[in-house]
Amino acid sequence: MNRPTRRAAAGTAAALSLALTLAACGQDDGAQKPSAGGNKTIGLLLPENASSTRYEAFDRPLIESTITGLCPKCTVDYANANGSETAQKSQFDQLLAKGVKVILLDPVNAKVTAPWVEAAAAKGVQVVAYDRLAEGKVSAYVSFDNQRTGELQGQALLDALGPKAAAANVVMINGAETDPNAAMFKAGAHRALDGRVKKIAYEQSGEWKPEVATAKMNEAIKALGKDGIQAVYAANDGMAAAVVDALKAAGLKNVPVGGQDASIDAVRRVLTGEQTYTIYKPYKPEAEAAGSIAVQLLEGMDISSSASSLTESGGQRIPSLLLTPIVVTKPKVQVTVVGGGLYKAADICTPEYADACAAAGLK
Repeated sequence: MNRPTRRAAAGTAAALSLALTLAACGQDDGAQKPSAGGNKTIGLLLPENASSTRYEAFDRPLIESTITGLCPKCTVDYANANGSETAQKSQFDQLLAKGVKVILLDPVNAKVTAPWVEAAAAKGVQVVAYDRLAEGKVSAYVSFDNQRTGELQGQALLDALGPKAAAANVVMINGAETDPNAAMFKAGAHRALDGRVKKIAYEQSGEWKPEVATAKMNEAIKALGKDGIQAVYAANDGMAAAVVDALKAAGLKNVPVGGQDASIDAVRRVLTGEQTYTIYKPYKPEAEAAGSIAVQLLEGMDISSSASSLTESGGQRIPSLLLTPIVVTKPKVQVTVVGGGLYKAADICTPEYADACAAAGLK
């Protein structure tokens, strides 16, 4: 499993943004002189837009604005794979053919990317793994502490169960097995839950697909019975929504369900009590870091002050920046996703959710 070997303390988003901006502008004493001329296009490949709304709503615009803000002459060549490994490979090859020098890659299937990265290196192209750690000798990795994310998910379920945890059967609907982040979420959740609940009574991959999560949840209900499920871990909010619907359809009530990504529909479910928690990963510092590092690499600069951790992967030690995720429960919506600027209260609090918002003190 990929694991961090050294981690710098995380600062505020504003401080991180300032530090990255200064580095990209050539004010880092350890930086090399920026290269002149050449291809000023940076490739950006994101994995999907169905089960998670974050990529189109947050990651893409934040990365693009960071890159063009730091490098006005740069352009971003963007493509979304819509969950298709084949499509993403074609998109990657097209970027190489166009002569880009840096590619930000969030892989659909991280296990197949080593030859891609090798082919890029042969052409002098540097690859930055974004959010998911692509296999191969990538130049940098920008993400969150994913095992910690899983630990927070598991602990949030335990907190919701309270004294009932020791007698609880927990269902786990994990992410795709092709995604190394999913393996780390799973490992972290098990670290929190194992030995503190009665048992993990049913565990399957939902493949990051709500329709698969629905099928797996229905299997769990059939196998365990309506009285045999006390809590459900869903690896992301898209699958959590499917789990909530499956539980409702089966007539199960008051079963804690957690997710991840802080999608706006999940935040609303947290406010109404349908979903117990979500995990907020402040996309702005992640996206700004990735965009800044991509510009620094394009300009031939030293990234060590930006990617100050190391992550072991396939015998390589990858320069990394790993950020800290945040648990969002009903009492914390105001101070996390609203206070952090992810959403305005007015965006969340449509008329249907006005009472829930008022009860939670959103403003």
